[in-house]
Amino acid sequence: MPLKRHKALQPLSHNHHHSLLLCWKIRMGFRKQIDLNRIKRYTDWYFHHHIQPHFSLEEQHLFPILGEDHPLVKRAMAQHRRLKRLFTDEYEFKRNLSRIEDELESHIRFEERVLFQEIQAQVSKSQTELPEILHRELPYEENMSDPFWE
Repeated sequence: MPLKRHKALQPLSHNHHHSLLLCWKIRMGFRKQIDLNRIKRYTDWYFHHHIQPHFSLEEQHLFPILGEDHPLVKRAMAQHRRLKRLFTDEYEFKRNLSRIEDELESHIRFEERVLFQEIQAQVSKSQTELPEILHRELPYEENMSDPFWE
């Protein structure tokens, strides 16, 4: 049964969908034995254009709803830090790409199934509005300069 997502959180969920596709693209790159430098170039681009802005939006406008001391926010922040390190580490490409594929998918599932549900419950209980900025879709552009996954 699909989760009922608050309208203001739907743009973030759409971003999550695109990031799940990134995980699939990494898996396809491994399956097709694509040169790791090609996959790394794409994930670098994706990190700068999509992951960083998404994390910033969540950290600045969404997580404060529960507060920085909330255990779910602490968990999400720790996952953000870990993913940022994996994306920006210039060594051990294969290991890091494999971990990104696994940990990013796990992180998205956690946010969608647990954290967002808690935020929705808190907003409903306190009858507050989610920040207006969350209602805006982060623009998505695809980088088709090297579609290694096709």
